[in-house]
Amino acid sequence: MRHRKDHRRLGRNDDHRRALLRSLTTALFTHGRVETTVARAKEVSRTAARMISRAKRGDLHSRRLVAGYLHSEEVVKKLFDVIAPSLAQRRGGYTRIIRTRVRKGDAAPLAQVELLQDGAPSQAGTQARRGVGPAQ
Repeated sequence: MRHRKDHRRLGRNDDHRRALLRSLTTALFTHGRVETTVARAKEVSRTAARMISRAKRGDLHSRRLVAGYLHSEEVVKKLFDVIAPSLAQRRGGYTRIIRTRVRKGDAAPLAQVELLQDGAPSQAGTQARRGVGPAQ
């Protein structure tokens, strides 16, 4: 039984898993989206939600906690000054996970994690999945 087991182990020891999640979360806030395996995407989504919730508070303690987790001070500034205010009206659900493809080498299911912007879900992801885009 997996009682009181909080996270996916991702086939790594604690330090390696923590470093992987820190790097993926930093990349997500830097670029707005990142492609990885489905299991990693779900864990990164959880981690990003925690960081955004802390950034929405906006106090010094929250900033220091986030800065201790993310790899770059520029990303911390972007999170507090741009991302968190744009998601201020949302009470959760800050990310979207879109399953994209199967990786050729090991047949691992891949997914794209993206941040939602301006508090409202965009239609870009659903249009790309359906093959519908803006008229050219």
